[in-house]
Amino acid sequence: MDAELLYSKLLADLQKRCSSSGIDSFELAGLAMGGAWIAERLAQDLGLARYGVINVAFHRDDYAEKGMTAARTAKTMPTHLPFDVNGAKVILIDDVLFTGRTVRAALNELFDFGRPDRVELMVLADRGKRELPVSADFVGQYVELPDEKILALERDSNNQFQFQLEDRES
Repeated sequence: MDAELLYSKLLADLQKRCSSSGIDSFELAGLAMGGAWIAERLAQDLGLARYGVINVAFHRDDYAEKGMTAARTAKTMPTHLPFDVNGAKVILIDDVLFTGRTVRAALNELFDFGRPDRVELMVLADRGKRELPVSADFVGQYVELPDEKILALERDSNNQFQFQLEDRES
């Protein structure tokens, strides 16, 4: 799966949105880590002055198991929303959508900052197998993988994206 190709597809979708409704009709907020990387690059490619980062660490329903790992990501990439959430149209961005639990945590974090008018979801890859009623509005590609595998987005020094297929930690 070519993450760069999927990124280009999502960028084209947002460019259409910009041309039809105006560039300042929405705010971008990426989930730490992979979603934030995508939001940063989209903002740059679209000429947007800002984008937000949402860290879901303290809203995860598996915080007890993730513990220190969650706390470390909160320190390295904390939530930062440089726009007023109240009344905003927010495009929430993540690299991979699977069960929907991370998106639920992101919505909880977002609503801690205010009440947006609308929230849409954009993902590079949608694995299906939802545990919660969550669906993406913008999808790079639908993909089927065994449950014991994870799809991890990586970014190189040139800000290019690649997916790595890894075994899920027990």
